[in-house]
Amino acid sequence: MLISLSNVSKTFLDKSVLKNVSLSVNDNDRIGLLGINGVGKTTLLNIISGNMECDDGVISLSQNLRIGYLKQNEALNTFNSLQKEIENALQLVFDTRAQLEIISKQMSQASESEYEKLSAEYERLTNIYNAVDGYNAEVRINTVLNGMGFGNFDMSTPVSVLSGGEKTRFALAKILVENPNLLILDEPTNHLDFSMLNWLENYLSIYKGAVIIVSHDRYFLNAVASDICEIENGELVRYKGGYSSFLKQKDERIKTLTKEFEKQQKELEDLRDYVRRNLAKSSSINSVGSRVKALEKMELQAKPNPQVKDLHISFPFDIEPHKTILECRDLKVSVGKGESKKVLFNNFNLEISRGEKVAFVGKNGVGKSSLLKAILKKIPSEGVVRWGGNVKISYFDQELSSLDLNMTVLEAVHRKFPTKTEYEIRSMLARFLIEDEDVFKRIREMSGANRAKVALCIIVFERSNVLVLDEPTNHLDYKAKEALDIALSQYEGTIIMVSHDRYLLNSVPDKIIEMKPDEIIIYKGNYDYYKEHVQVEIKEKTTKPVEKSDVAVQYDESRKNKAQDRKRRAKLMNTEKEMENLQSEVDELKQLIEEPDVSSDYARLSEILEEIKVKEEQLEKLENLWLELA
Repeated sequence: MLISLSNVSKTFLDKSVLKNVSLSVNDNDRIGLLGINGVGKTTLLNIISGNMECDDGVISLSQNLRIGYLKQNEALNTFNSLQKEIENALQLVFDTRAQLEIISKQMSQASESEYEKLSAEYERLTNIYNAVDGYNAEVRINTVLNGMGFGNFDMSTPVSVLSGGEKTRFALAKILVENPNLLILDEPTNHLDFSMLNWLENYLSIYKGAVIIVSHDRYFLNAVASDICEIENGELVRYKGGYSSFLKQKDERIKTLTKEFEKQQKELEDLRDYVRRNLAKSSSINSVGSRVKALEKMELQAKPNPQVKDLHISFPFDIEPHKTILECRDLKVSVGKGESKKVLFNNFNLEISRGEKVAFVGKNGVGKSSLLKAILKKIPSEGVVRWGGNVKISYFDQELSSLDLNMTVLEAVHRKFPTKTEYEIRSMLARFLIEDEDVFKRIREMSGANRAKVALCIIVFERSNVLVLDEPTNHLDYKAKEALDIALSQYEGTIIMVSHDRYLLNSVPDKIIEMKPDEIIIYKGNYDYYKEHVQVEIKEKTTKPVEKSDVAVQYDESRKNKAQDRKRRAKLMNTEKEMENLQSEVDELKQLIEEPDVSSDYARLSEILEEIKVKEEQLEKLENLWLELA
């Protein structure tokens, strides 16, 4: 066990954030930590990582536990180069490696009395070096930097020139390179494109350590998490499986607890009623007494935690648009001026019909958000953009730039709809769980999630038959995302959206359009359909095999089987030969270490032992291959 929390509690200003939370984290655990915004997830992570003390409870850590904690908006030293940041992450590796080299040289010149002491220190440092996987440090650096999109970067580049998204990605890369045995990641999927997300999912699935992840990326949690822990009303409940499994288990758990509570309440009421009715009857004294004692001894079940209120979202509209919603012909969008001018896309042609739900995907920087702004004529473009008749459009801007930060929530909505009463506006905001005094807060005081909810509230009031959405689930917690998924799935109008939310992309669009610098590719299905067909296209040959008769097929199959058998036997013989040669090399090395001049040279001895270890591992792999072929 790496870490254990028992009955941990934390209170801020008389508000109990965590109540008697217990959690154990073992080697290779993959824990997804869920909860609505502000419920205490970051508080729990800070307690686990040692950055905050709990008020009550016991925390036990395993010896030599190394924790790596990636916080949201993790800061890098902007004065450093990328190379220096990576070196800082691996400081323990490089320092230990340097000490091993120094002691190795000292051992080669040491007297017999000094040698024993140096040998013990060398062994201690070697254990540390193995624990931090020092031998694979350079391989890990290359693997992680390539996976996070920095494979072609000049490592002398200053951190200061990176974009905000690149800094977030590099901070994640840095902590993965560090390779702690408990990895804590707070929203690690921000600013990652699909290829990076897939790489990270695969990397974490084979990570040699435990992982705790706070994420609202439901698809990511399905792919990575083996357990989901949810914080609700200050309490933590653990569920086996990923996100989809969590939803089902939580629903069943609440139903079971509610039934048990209601059953006990009925039993209590029956007992109390019997006591009331029979208390005055002398003939019932014994039975009344026994029931009173039963009432006193009964262990009362707590009422199941009240469910956090759900958002209630729907997007009604008043008029049906014409069949053709949008037509783009030879659309071209460029950014920059002069020599720095860059064409994002050119000769873009597309037609969207009434009722279609279309999602644009593609690598960061390909121009997805710019496309939305171009079709809405918010940025200059060349070519033809033609909207159909009776079209009414609502636009969700991921930067939420349409909201005036100095206005209160009420003012922001009322400015858009001056004929709406305060009651109507507050009723609609309440459906987004913005209630009571929150409606009088200024927009700048609201969280990113609540700002997004205000923008969505305005869209509901607009009653549009076309929704143009740029990353609509950004900032939202999982409950708000679930509500938005349902609302968009049930929406009968047309949706044109950009999103990295793969869970949303699975549930809402009926068409995925992948944007590339020189083309667009249309997939008539959801994200899983798109992903499956992309993989097939990569593997699929460009030409189809010519159909053959049954006899020809049987003949080909026979030839194929014979050829495969010949290859198998040839590979078996080669494997046997490799095993013999490798065994001879191992035997020679083992004889070598018995020679006095080698056994007394600790540095040389260590090199030979390491070489034997590598060759024996290779031999084991060959033996397994031989067993498969035999």
